[in-house]
Amino acid sequence: EPQAVASGGALVQAGESLRLSCAAPGFSIDAKPIGWFRQAPGKGREGVACMSRSDGVTYYPESVKGRFTVSIDSAKNTAYLQMTGLRPEDTAMYYCVVLQYPVNAKPCFPLAFFGSWGQGTQVTVSS
Repeated sequence: EPQAVASGGALVQAGESLRLSCAAPGFSIDAKPIGWFRQAPGKGREGVACMSRSDGVTYYPESVKGRFTVSIDSAKNTAYLQMTGLRPEDTAMYYCVVLQYPVNAKPCFPLAFFGSWGQGTQVTVSS
């Protein structure tokens, strides 16, 4: 399975914005759905965004809808997660993954990943 690596995490203040990047060396990043997940200390992983470029599908849970935006730059073979209006509860390790769905299934639903997690990037939001 293609391995994706997230980067760009930082310490920011509440209300600020941050953009994370996702690279998958040797893989065309718009060929499969890309999912963004996060894991806060003591909590399980939560899917926060998904984009299937080929199907024109994007998905965000209510917790981030309107604040997070996923995009793909095919020329740079990079996916991004633009986060605005950050809150302390957004503090977590963020991961990006290449998702697999059965043929004829709707991509990004459910937003779940059962493969190997690549390198994440830490986002810390101070109040």
